[in-house]
Amino acid sequence: MGKYRRLWFILIAVLAVTFTLLAYFGSEVYRQAPPLPSMVMTEDGQQLMTKESILDGQTAWQSVGGMQLGSIWGHGAYQAPDWTADWLHRELIAWLSIAAEQDFSKSFNQLNEEQQALLTLRLKREYRTNSLDDNDVVTLSARRARAISDVASYYDKLFSDHPDLKSSRESFAMKENTLPSAERRAKMAQFFFWTAWAASTERPDSGATYTNNWPHEPLIDNVPTSENLLWSVASVVLLIAGVGALVWAWAFLRKEEEEIAAPEQDPISLVSLTRSQKALAKYVFLVVALFTFQVFLGGFTAHYTVEGQEFYGLDVSQYFPYSLVRTWHIQAALFWIATGFLTAGLFLAPIINGGKDPKWQKLGVDVLFWALVVVVVGSFVGNYLAIAQIMPENLSFWLGHQGYEFVDLGRLWQIGKFTGIVFWLVLMLRAIVPALKQEGDKNLLALLTASVVAIGLFYGAGFFYGERTHLSVMEYWRWWIVHLWVEGFFEVFATAALAFIFCSMGLVSRTMATTASLASASLFMLGGVPGTFHHLYFSGTTTPVMAVGATFSALEVVPLVVLGYEAFENWRLKQRAPWMQKIKWPMMFFVAVSFWNMLGAGVFGFMINPPIALYYIQGLNTTATHAHAALFGVYGFLALGFALLVLRYIRPTLQFDEKLMKTAFWWLNGGLVLMLFTSLLPVGILQFQASLEHGFWYARGETFMQTPLLQTLRWVRTIGDVIFIIGALAVSWQVVKGLMGWRTPASSEQPLSTQETL
Repeated sequence: MGKYRRLWFILIAVLAVTFTLLAYFGSEVYRQAPPLPSMVMTEDGQQLMTKESILDGQTAWQSVGGMQLGSIWGHGAYQAPDWTADWLHRELIAWLSIAAEQDFSKSFNQLNEEQQALLTLRLKREYRTNSLDDNDVVTLSARRARAISDVASYYDKLFSDHPDLKSSRESFAMKENTLPSAERRAKMAQFFFWTAWAASTERPDSGATYTNNWPHEPLIDNVPTSENLLWSVASVVLLIAGVGALVWAWAFLRKEEEEIAAPEQDPISLVSLTRSQKALAKYVFLVVALFTFQVFLGGFTAHYTVEGQEFYGLDVSQYFPYSLVRTWHIQAALFWIATGFLTAGLFLAPIINGGKDPKWQKLGVDVLFWALVVVVVGSFVGNYLAIAQIMPENLSFWLGHQGYEFVDLGRLWQIGKFTGIVFWLVLMLRAIVPALKQEGDKNLLALLTASVVAIGLFYGAGFFYGERTHLSVMEYWRWWIVHLWVEGFFEVFATAALAFIFCSMGLVSRTMATTASLASASLFMLGGVPGTFHHLYFSGTTTPVMAVGATFSALEVVPLVVLGYEAFENWRLKQRAPWMQKIKWPMMFFVAVSFWNMLGAGVFGFMINPPIALYYIQGLNTTATHAHAALFGVYGFLALGFALLVLRYIRPTLQFDEKLMKTAFWWLNGGLVLMLFTSLLPVGILQFQASLEHGFWYARGETFMQTPLLQTLRWVRTIGDVIFIIGALAVSWQVVKGLMGWRTPASSEQPLSTQETL
């Protein structure tokens, strides 16, 4: 550790404390998850459903796309309703209607204020009272059983091809006969009921429901808890304190960067390319191929929000429904971004190993590539067969669609993906371990190694849940992948990898690169690890989980306040040596990463992080605003930057087409800005207001979402989408030209290396 001993001890202490919190309160999720009753029955002994039939309904929901078609407890797609909030509101309205007819022989709307108030009071008492007994049996009134039956009938029609609800299916971007089996539709309705039961029933000895009073439903006083407000205020205070502490530390503790003389030539270019590095050309192509595919799918998916079942008049929903193309859109993004990171690691491996390949390294690189292709194609085909209901239901989870956003691929393909990542880890360690044994300062390499190991192993968190795992438990482990693996360890890897690259170029000193990387890793992990819980406020967890999530997720934003300085430093590096102009465009993409990290992850992330904010806007387009700005703005630009950098070195004679790259860079950024600020964010803000005034069900409901204003705002998104697509095509065409060796005639730029071109 040497002179970095203190920084290493801080990082190790941060990881020890934060993972202890994550594990301890993770066990709280297991202990306090909403109960799955062994039986739901009426007061006169009629059985309505069982634990097994509810879980059968959960698997039916997964098979039609799960979170890619509407959402549950606020997690999932935004076009169709949140089924929890929608079921709950429909059941409450049905109960009031039945009660009014039985007690007063009138419709509820015909009752006077006192009569309505009386029934509403009875409604609240019946729904919030927990009737679960010691045998895990829930007993309901005959009136409520009838209300459940009425709502189940509506869902049976909605998920079939019943003509009465065709317009609703169009509004929700659902294909006709989404779930052909009437038996499975009935069981899926039971699963929806259970999620609504947990959202309306108070925990024993508590004044809040199992989902902390989410969703907002005025009819039964589902409103934010006092703990929600308390920890929201605490998160804001901690954010301000954290930013203040960082500014003071930055002013008084930060050492000035050592100015070192940049070499006359790029040191990396002076190392002959190895066979494994040359083999990375196909990886770079795969990155932009999947990127282009994903971008077009994004435009296709967005268009479904305005035409529902058609694409400019063509009925395509029966073959490529919204739930399928949204699945492919998200999975393609994860595949190409991950491939970009894997490519950067494989390019660095021989450099770390002294400029030579370990034995059989090229073979390993080739095998990994084709394994990735098999997993991509196999998972996409499986998604199609599952959502089309062609695949047998007992195989859907394993070969088709898991139903959970960001981990939609079938379990077999997930195992294949994990195996590929572990194989990548082996390829990396074969080059890294010998280098670690050599003399000299290896602290930066050790940090890079740790991040590589974490990336290789932590994806395995997705195997801690199964097809019939409790929804709360599944959410805990799912966010280990979506938040901790992607937003945590990939962030550390990116920081360490960029520092290693700049250090290898002779642009920054090893001391400064190591110090900055270790300090950044501690800051990222401090908020990032326990900050995972901010996704679980309303997923059947208790107040302690909310407290930890709110407290530490506020700290996630703290290091992002200095990213403007990081962007400036990356910008300045272009001026350190004349040869840096040859990698100007990868550097520009890294500058964009810093900007979007600040805006997308920082501003838009904290916008939805405090419990009081997320209570009203979880599952609205405000979440999509953060997701697009952070996932593409940060990790997308970073993966493209890595791909362009690797391309520049494996094709030493490459001359970036300035016109093409300007189009790529500025149109990608401009298209993303327009997409966010002319459509996603305005729609989200209007939904937020609707959620405050009427309830979450209304903000996601058909009546509100089909208003002319919201329809217009979703149409307006087309402008930003088209601009973004042009930028995507430009960068992809530049990569293809570079890989094919097509020159840019107007450029007088010299090759990157003075050696024989390879």
